[in-house]
Amino acid sequence: MKVTGPATQLLGEVQLPGDKSISHRALLHAALSPEESRLNNILRAGVTTAMIDCLRQLGVHIQETDGDLIVRGGKWIQPNKPLNCGNSATTMRLLMGALAGQPITAELTGTKGLQRRPMGRVARPLREMGASISSDNAPLVIKGGNLYGIIHHLEVASAQVKAALLLAALQAEGESTIYQPGPSRDHSERMLCELGVKLNHDNLMVTIKPSEKSLAATNISIPGDCSSAAFLIASAVLVPGSKITLRDVGINSTRTGILDVLTSMGADISVLHHGESGGEPIGDIIAKHSKLKSITVHGDTVIRMIDEFPVFTVIATQSEGKTTVKDAAELRIKESDRISSLLGELRKMGIVFTEHTDGYTILGPQVLSPAKLESHGDHRMAMSLAIAGMIAQGDTEIMHSDVVDESYPEYTQTLRKLGAKVV
Repeated sequence: MKVTGPATQLLGEVQLPGDKSISHRALLHAALSPEESRLNNILRAGVTTAMIDCLRQLGVHIQETDGDLIVRGGKWIQPNKPLNCGNSATTMRLLMGALAGQPITAELTGTKGLQRRPMGRVARPLREMGASISSDNAPLVIKGGNLYGIIHHLEVASAQVKAALLLAALQAEGESTIYQPGPSRDHSERMLCELGVKLNHDNLMVTIKPSEKSLAATNISIPGDCSSAAFLIASAVLVPGSKITLRDVGINSTRTGILDVLTSMGADISVLHHGESGGEPIGDIIAKHSKLKSITVHGDTVIRMIDEFPVFTVIATQSEGKTTVKDAAELRIKESDRISSLLGELRKMGIVFTEHTDGYTILGPQVLSPAKLESHGDHRMAMSLAIAGMIAQGDTEIMHSDVVDESYPEYTQTLRKLGAKVV
């Protein structure tokens, strides 16, 4: 990808691809139900393709009709080869939870990058529930069935670990309770409640009682991805004269930390709530060019914007004053070390910063120089560096940028449609 900056005036409306997190959960809930489910606006990208391929190997019937996915699952079958999760940690972690309740044996594997991602936070409590799991890292073999409920305290607030344990608890004998040290995304809780599952939850605890009845069909229209929206919001806020409208975006409060932070920095952002689907609030977001002031981000807010930190860092370079990020050590075990890797790429563009174990400090605004950059195999990194290229003083090239297909295959085309010079 090559971006010519500085960009001038980005304008238009965008319908975003389906939310990645909700798409994964909808697919798995549908796959565990013997009834026919209809899923509208499912994300079609690398991460969800990996999930769909794995589910088909497990005997789940999935077909496309009129743009929707029709899914019929139930009892899964023994796969005849390893299940390849690609580069998707969400696919692997959530599949571990679902497979733990199935009386079959399956091997889960993926890319070299995925094999470096930690799986022990999921594997250890699943073993407590009765599953056999060979390793805390991929590739791993899981033998499921005959689970029993547990009380588990999460090490960190993690929606993926929580979702995996809820998928296992659905298939266990007895009640399970999961405690977390802080709030995390609650997509699983909302969707399971919509499906009639007996579930009590608040920001720090969820209790689930499995039913003898099979899981109901999942019929849902997936809202636009709030994390993908963040990159377009950033482009509107940073490029003079810009105004971008994003239609039908998921505005679940556990995902809108980036909107709250940008608003507190002075960003001109409006959110118009106009409905719900599958228990998820949906709205339109309008973002305009704004003059920003610095901020300190820490604590629970970090969890509410964990996937948006790469693009937030680009925004921080243009904010007036000292921006500080704390309590974000979890960023170091994403698709890449999103602290060191991103700051290293921004250093090539002339940005000065101070790196900390759990974050960084940047004094802004600073001028970005054009450079040849590396995505580090991280879709969020590549997308963020494209925004940096828009405000640089010349041509910026991002190597291995095709990794954006993992979550937003139409990203480059969308930027061009809005007026950015991207090839």
